[in-house]
Amino acid sequence: MSRGPEDARRSSDAQDPDAEGRNRFLTVPNAITLFRFLCLPILGWALMDPAGERLLSLALFVAVAALDMVDGFIARRFHQVSAFGKLFDPFVDKLFHLMTAVLLFVTGRLPLWIPLFILVKEALMIVGGLFLLRRYKLVVYAKWYGKAATFLTAVAMAATILFIDPGQARLAGFLFLVPIGLSLFSYVQYGRENLLPQIRGDQHGPADPPRP
Repeated sequence: MSRGPEDARRSSDAQDPDAEGRNRFLTVPNAITLFRFLCLPILGWALMDPAGERLLSLALFVAVAALDMVDGFIARRFHQVSAFGKLFDPFVDKLFHLMTAVLLFVTGRLPLWIPLFILVKEALMIVGGLFLLRRYKLVVYAKWYGKAATFLTAVAMAATILFIDPGQARLAGFLFLVPIGLSLFSYVQYGRENLLPQIRGDQHGPADPPRP
């Protein structure tokens, strides 16, 4: 007796421990990401009052940033990676960093070029990732230098929240020199490892995708 496509799909899911997690919406990592998302309006309100809510801003910022690592660990460790989480978690991350940078600029604690840089960076990551996925079916995996740049940017933002007063935006700019320098290095490396091999493959034959 032949097996139908539904039977084949169920058999494949049964052999794949991650399949159930990918098809689920209500998972612990997604709940944590939703909690992080709901914290953003409170963080935004606190950032708008640098004199009275500095410690609350810092506590919320650190909590939202730390929980990003927690939900990722749980998703991988307990096979709860989901299709929804793959979209929602990066969206919350980008909104979190961009909102924080914009509000620090609005309150006079960051120069304009920093939120502009973050906006351009996130836009390039989205456009570049979609291009590689659609054109070459290539998923770009985060490397150590990309993670380090993100971590150092978060540290610089936390230091700005804690130590920089309104009107000291120029001073805050120095805190971001190393994170932004590493971000620029990351762009070059991601391009060399992911985009250039594909372009060369178009000219000389297919290229092997980089390993995660």
